[in-house]
Amino acid sequence: MTTLPRPTLTLTADDARRIALRAQGLLGAPDRRAGVRGVLRHLGAVQLDTISVLARSHELVPYARLGAVGRTTVEDAYWKDTHAFEYWSHAACLLPVEEWPHFAFRRRAYRNRPHWNHELPDGVYEQVLKQLHTEGPLTATELGGAKRTSEWWDWSGTKVAVERALMYGEVVCVERRGWKRVYDLAERAVPTALLHDELDDAECLRRLVRLAGESLGVGTRSDIADYHRLKGEQVDAVLADSGLVPVEVAGWGKPAWADPAALATPPRGRHRTTLLSPFDSLVWERARTERIFGFTHRLEAYTPKPKRVYGYFAMPVLAGGRLVGRVDPAREGRTLVARQVTLDGPRAVPAVAQALLEAATWVNCTNVRVERVDDPALRGPLTAELAHALG
Repeated sequence: MTTLPRPTLTLTADDARRIALRAQGLLGAPDRRAGVRGVLRHLGAVQLDTISVLARSHELVPYARLGAVGRTTVEDAYWKDTHAFEYWSHAACLLPVEEWPHFAFRRRAYRNRPHWNHELPDGVYEQVLKQLHTEGPLTATELGGAKRTSEWWDWSGTKVAVERALMYGEVVCVERRGWKRVYDLAERAVPTALLHDELDDAECLRRLVRLAGESLGVGTRSDIADYHRLKGEQVDAVLADSGLVPVEVAGWGKPAWADPAALATPPRGRHRTTLLSPFDSLVWERARTERIFGFTHRLEAYTPKPKRVYGYFAMPVLAGGRLVGRVDPAREGRTLVARQVTLDGPRAVPAVAQALLEAATWVNCTNVRVERVDDPALRGPLTAELAHALG
């Protein structure tokens, strides 16, 4: 068992919160020259999800950091010239293409997996690769069909084969077309210098642990493991050699590690005021969100409607480096509808109004309507603030 050094630096809870915000690109001037690609490289992973309310989550993540980035600009930044690839990280994520070699450990694990949930008919895997070679890039439908029946889980043999090839690293998703994956051979899509599985598991894990530490700024062992969904023992095996340094954070009650570059410069600058996707990497791990912000965050899209507390797609509101409320949004024509709003007291009203107005502008809405505010006494101030801003 590796003996880890004892921490020599103690951070306050506020220090850790500001370090985390800066590491996530939400404190300080945004790097507009690097743009969406810079955000992806900075975060190391941007989660994908099928839900689209204001926009899909992978669009909301750069929006939260850069402001009103055009949605076509976002898609081009991810997919054009293969600057990203889609793979299993924290969940299904977009990842910087230069990290392809560091997921070799996961591709190997998939190849060595003894069983799968879907049976693969003989010859179908080889046929899919042959078809992509001669006709690609193609969707699963173009390859011969994504599903056998209307049930979402009832994949065709073709879909099973191409998804398995994606996990093995023989195939990549080169774009999303109407939210369908478009597949091509990895040898065509991934730059030749990166297309290899030469790194051993330890080197892959060391890199991903270091990347997680840089993206988090400071985190516990479970925070670091969760970022790319590593096992605790995988983190333990490489943590001492990852370049992260042990620190103590007041009130956390658990050992923590920090990016040394994050400790070298005090985190200062302007805080973003914005709506956050529930899948944003700042808040995607509930225990960390509660520890850092004292804020309980959960996605209720898959919770039966009568049991929802905050709404279908409740988006946390970030302002002044704090999470000050939630908005469950919708769109009706050119109106952004705040179906349910939760505010952390009267001081949150201006920030929530600002976040709603900026989001409305981004998605080409000209009006904002508030339907329900959990504290009825704050409904009047919020609607007045919005009316004043809208003129």
